[in-house]
Amino acid sequence: MAPALVRGDDESPESPARTPAQRYAAFRDRQAHPELASFRALYEFDFDDFQLQACAALNDGNGVLVAAPTGSGKTVIGEYAAHLALQRGLKCFYTTPIKALSNQKYADLVRRYDSSSVGLLTGDNSVNGEAPIVVMTTEVLRNMLYAGSPTLSGLGFVVLDEVHYLADRSRGAVWEEVIIHLPESVALVALSATVSNAEEFGDWLDSVRGQVTVIVDEHRPVPLWQHMMAGTRMYDLFTDPAGTHVNPDLVRLAQRDRFSRQQVPVTGSSRPGRGGRRNSPGRRNAAPDRGGGPRVVRGRPPYRPDVVARLDASGLLPAIEFIFSRAGCDAAVQQCLAAGLRLTQPDEVAAITEFVQRRTADIPDQDLNVLGYGEFLGGLQRGIAAHHAGMLPTFKEVVEELFSAGLVRVVFATETLALGINMPARTVVIEKLDKWNGETHAELTPGEYTQLTGRAGRRGIDVEGHAVVLWQPGTDPDAVAGLAGTRTYPLNSSFRPSYNMAVNLTGRVGRAKAATLLESSFAQFQADRGVVGLARQTRRNQDQLAELTAKMACDQGDFSQYADMRRQLSELETGLSRRKAVARRAEAARSLETLRRGDIIRVPGGRRAGMAVVLEPGPRSHGPSLAPAADGFGGDHARMAAVAGHGPLVLTASRQVKRLSMADFPVPVEAVDRIRIPGSF
Repeated sequence: MAPALVRGDDESPESPARTPAQRYAAFRDRQAHPELASFRALYEFDFDDFQLQACAALNDGNGVLVAAPTGSGKTVIGEYAAHLALQRGLKCFYTTPIKALSNQKYADLVRRYDSSSVGLLTGDNSVNGEAPIVVMTTEVLRNMLYAGSPTLSGLGFVVLDEVHYLADRSRGAVWEEVIIHLPESVALVALSATVSNAEEFGDWLDSVRGQVTVIVDEHRPVPLWQHMMAGTRMYDLFTDPAGTHVNPDLVRLAQRDRFSRQQVPVTGSSRPGRGGRRNSPGRRNAAPDRGGGPRVVRGRPPYRPDVVARLDASGLLPAIEFIFSRAGCDAAVQQCLAAGLRLTQPDEVAAITEFVQRRTADIPDQDLNVLGYGEFLGGLQRGIAAHHAGMLPTFKEVVEELFSAGLVRVVFATETLALGINMPARTVVIEKLDKWNGETHAELTPGEYTQLTGRAGRRGIDVEGHAVVLWQPGTDPDAVAGLAGTRTYPLNSSFRPSYNMAVNLTGRVGRAKAATLLESSFAQFQADRGVVGLARQTRRNQDQLAELTAKMACDQGDFSQYADMRRQLSELETGLSRRKAVARRAEAARSLETLRRGDIIRVPGGRRAGMAVVLEPGPRSHGPSLAPAADGFGGDHARMAAVAGHGPLVLTASRQVKRLSMADFPVPVEAVDRIRIPGSF
């Protein structure tokens, strides 16, 4: 086994004593990989194997695809690409899916290097765009490629953070366009969450980029425990460490919930709490039932301040609670403040106040009043904040920094916080398992659930992380277990060539080259693989059929001829049986035409079987005058069609007047007697 790469500060006094052989091996590593040795010296922790493998691949000039769980440290590899660019006099573009993540990554790199070496390009900001390291959103890079920007000159590395975002329906195609259009000389660093088809995606990258090393790591540095909270009671989602058996207490809770909803109909006049306590915003919405478990108030999730207080009492703060609504995040903060929650100490309040005042010193007072600065500061002083795209960027940065420093204990956030922003927490709470996707309320996918809960567990701080799903009326614990138990999910292309894309490509590279580029998409790659698999299976089936055909001939005769004779005989038998059934029904229809008013008959079948008196015969067809159909039953079909709709009207033995149909007469019928019926009956 090759010696492990070592950090550049391995000779520090705190390092354990090493043998001369170990010191010599470390010296050889530093000599062989000086760039990696200097990069590792910037960190206070040892690198994992997958990080070392990816960095070594970049040293060798290869691109890399790294698929690893959220929070495992994939960004270290992207930062190494930036480090290599500086060392080798090249440029590195670090792309992210959202502006907030771009801003945070820009701030991280500026702290590590300096503002002259790092730039930022987003829809809102343009800072030092010609720097050797430029952080940008993926759309910005796509537009630069289409425009042939001179900024691309000298580009050596491109980092695609959160590359699994290419599965997004609305924006995912941007990632594929960037991958296809980048010059071949650029080394690609693709960082993805754990997906089940990473090898397939890597094969496509290798086919369009060349020399791409695929590195998959499924180990999560901090173990994650799954829970559900009903009222103020916390349940483990699984009863075994492997996550295969759902907690039976949750199953019983779901059964009681379904039973209560079936027994208590929801009407327009019903009100929460009618006949008992009202469920005012200041009350808890769960109380012990007779069985000792929580009674979940119908239509309401657990009360948010109760959730925070329960997490605080269990030592599960700091926490991020995902609410898929900007207004909902702000409302959650107001609810906690109204409930009197305070999660900070006096010295922490002073530190928070001083920090916020310093960061907002450049904003005029009248603007701060309009932005709700007083409420914002009041929440922070109590350790509570919201985080969403509708906030002022400075306010969001304040929340991120205070949360990372441990001064803010609870953040109510939208799902954008899960897209790689460095705000890990001990616990992640998911309020609902569905969200608005721009068109409808859709259930969370396993990938989205994994992305959200990946924020739980701070590496190097927490021994374990916790994911909590809040109980909602109608929640199915098995469905939650399915989301939590899905470790990987397939990465499928969302690439759909648009008119604008075709025009840009044709104008830039010509029609032939544009067609070639479009055919290079991951969507086409997956489709071609599917066709290849189907064609292979078809050939296999044809070969097996040919082998069976060759074995069917023997000295006793040809088995295929025998099978054909059996098939013809079966068809003849089926046809004869069908003709007999048609003839029997036709005979029954003809017998109904002979009935008269007053005939007593025995109805042979159906729900009205038994004795009955005919009050009104059914309609009569004109069978003899009809031309026969091809099957010889033309007139009989007309009779059956006439009777099928309106058969005789009869008085049954149970004194009911009913209109019969052909379904009541599987066999012919005849009158057994006759009575006189008054004309006024």
